[in-house]
Amino acid sequence: MQAFLKTIFTSRLKVISATSLLLFLITLLGLIVIESPVAYANSESNLLTIYHVYLDDDYIGSVDDQSIIEQHISAKIEAMNDSEHDYTYGYEQEVTFIPERVFSTNLNIDQALATLDQELVIDIQATTIQLGDKILGHFASAEDADQAIFNYKKLYVDEEILNRLADDEAEEQIELELGESIITDVTLSEEVTLFESIVSEADLITVKEAVRLLDKGTLEDMIHNVSSGDTLYSIGERYNLSEQQLLELNDDLDVDGVLQIDQAINVTDYVPLANVIVFEEQRKEETIKAEQKTEETEDLYRGETKVKQTGKDGKKELHLAIEKVNGKVVASEVLSEEIIEEVQHEITLKGTKEIPSRGTGDFAWPAVGGYISSYYGPRWGSHHNGIDIARPSNRDIVASDNGVVETVTSNSGYGNYIVINHNNGYKTLYAHLSSTSVSVGDTVPQGTKIGVMGTTGRSTGIHLHFEVIKDGSKIDPMNVLN
Repeated sequence: MQAFLKTIFTSRLKVISATSLLLFLITLLGLIVIESPVAYANSESNLLTIYHVYLDDDYIGSVDDQSIIEQHISAKIEAMNDSEHDYTYGYEQEVTFIPERVFSTNLNIDQALATLDQELVIDIQATTIQLGDKILGHFASAEDADQAIFNYKKLYVDEEILNRLADDEAEEQIELELGESIITDVTLSEEVTLFESIVSEADLITVKEAVRLLDKGTLEDMIHNVSSGDTLYSIGERYNLSEQQLLELNDDLDVDGVLQIDQAINVTDYVPLANVIVFEEQRKEETIKAEQKTEETEDLYRGETKVKQTGKDGKKELHLAIEKVNGKVVASEVLSEEIIEEVQHEITLKGTKEIPSRGTGDFAWPAVGGYISSYYGPRWGSHHNGIDIARPSNRDIVASDNGVVETVTSNSGYGNYIVINHNNGYKTLYAHLSSTSVSVGDTVPQGTKIGVMGTTGRSTGIHLHFEVIKDGSKIDPMNVLN
C-alpha cells in the first residue's frame, strides 16, 4: 500500500480535476478492499501497475507506462516544430495519469493513442499581451510582443531614448543645463501583462497590427452630453457617425426634434487600450512679466496721471517635472525656481486731489515765458482790451487761475479762443490759439494747459491775446497778474 501511494505522488501528474480526483478515490477504495485480510494470501509481487489516462475530464484509455503517452505527444510537437512555419507548438489541455494496481491487464494502447490524436489540440504557443483587463492580442513570440509595446512608445519617444531607459546601467543622475530637457520614464496607462497561450495561426497578430490597434483604440459605447450649439449633424461629425446611426443608437431622438442642454446622447467612439505616459524634466528660463500697478496720490488732480516707475520684465530659471499623455502636456510641477533678474513693475500715480472750480484771485502768467508786445489801453486809434504776449519758451497756453471752461470757439477777430469762468466775478480770455485742448464744462486748475499759441484771427504774428474780465467789465490784466 505504501509503495502504491509513493507511485501516486511521485508520478508526473498535472493538476488533477474534480472528476479525476473522484476516479482516483474510487480506485483507492478498490485497492483497500483488495488488500483486506481476506485477500492478503496473494503475494504483492503478483500485482501490476497500470495508468488510467485522462485528457482534461475525459477518459481516453489506460497504459502500463505513462511515458508512452508523453513520448507520443512530444513526437507530435517536435514534428510540428520541424515544419516550415517558424512557430513553437504546444497544448493547453491537462493530461492526467491515475495509477491502479491490478492482477491482470487488458490494455488497448493503440486505441488510447488514436483517441489522444483525435482529441488533443496542439497549436501555436503564443505570447499574449493583456493591458489592464483587456487582451491586446496574441503574438508568435515574446520578442514580437515586446517589440509591439516598444514600437507603440516609439510613436511619442525617440528610439534612442527608449533604448537608454531600457539600459539598467544608465540610471546615473544627469545634471541638466539651462534650456535642456530629459525624459526620465516612459510607461503605459494600463498594466502590461505577458503570458503564454495556445492559439491558432488565425488568432495571431503582427507587431504592425498591434501598434495600429493601440494607436487607434477600440470602438466603445459612450455618452455625449449636449452643449450649446450642438446639432445631430455636429455630434455625428465629431464621432464619425451619420444622423441615421445616431437615431439607431437613440430611440428617443427625432431628426426634427430640438436637443436640450445636457441631454445624454448615446454615441460610439474610439477609446485607446492604453496611453503612452512620458515623464520629463526640464530646465528653462521664463520671463516674469511686469505688471501695471496704480497708486493714488493727492499731489495730482483727479484725471491726472504720472508715471512713477517704468516697468521692466524680470527673468527666472525653472526646474520642471512634466507629464505628457500621448504627446500632450497634462501636468507640470515646479521642482525648483531661481530668480535671475528681478521684475520691476510699472507704477502709475493717479490723482485724487479735487479740482477747484473757484479761482484764488491770484492770476498766474498764462504763457511759458515770453514778453508783452502790446499793453492794455489806447492803440492805433482804438482801445486794446488785453495784453499781447509773444516769443515764449514754448507755445503752451495755461489757465491763469482755477475755473470752469465757459467758451471754446472762434471768430474772425480772436480766431480760436477760450473763456474761463473763475466763479468769483472774474473771467479770462485767451485768443489767437492755433489749437485748443479743453472742452466747455471742463474744470481746470491754475497752470493747466488749455491750448497752443498761434496766429488765428486778426493777428500780426504768433502771440497770445489775454484779457481779464471783472464783473462783466474788461480790466488791465497787469493789475491782477503776479
